[in-house]
Amino acid sequence: MRANRWAAGYVILVGVSMLSMWLLFYLGNSIPELETEPMRILMHLLAEGLTAICLITSGVGLLAGRHWGRGLYLFSMGMLIYTLVQSPGYFIQTGDNAFAAMFAVLLFGALVFSLRMLRATDT
Repeated sequence: MRANRWAAGYVILVGVSMLSMWLLFYLGNSIPELETEPMRILMHLLAEGLTAICLITSGVGLLAGRHWGRGLYLFSMGMLIYTLVQSPGYFIQTGDNAFAAMFAVLLFGALVFSLRMLRATDT
């Protein structure tokens, strides 16, 4: 059960961070693709928003001991792992290595927590 609290904390923190990051980018006029590639970036934002919502919801489900929490957690972690592999390319191409490093750290955490949840017997 203690492992579930750590896993829940991780996904809630990452989900809230994702939503906050995009909100700050938007408020700071730091998404030039809204002008140059609006459909592509809107679909990207939709995918990241859905990922963040699933992460937060699954974390709350785990903390509340809901039967659906573990399944949604694993599903949302799959969504997160995909975005953590796909998203750094943009920042690597623009030379923003700090963001690329952040994605690598988050990917490591996502893999560790996912594997721990898959191996957990106390569901």
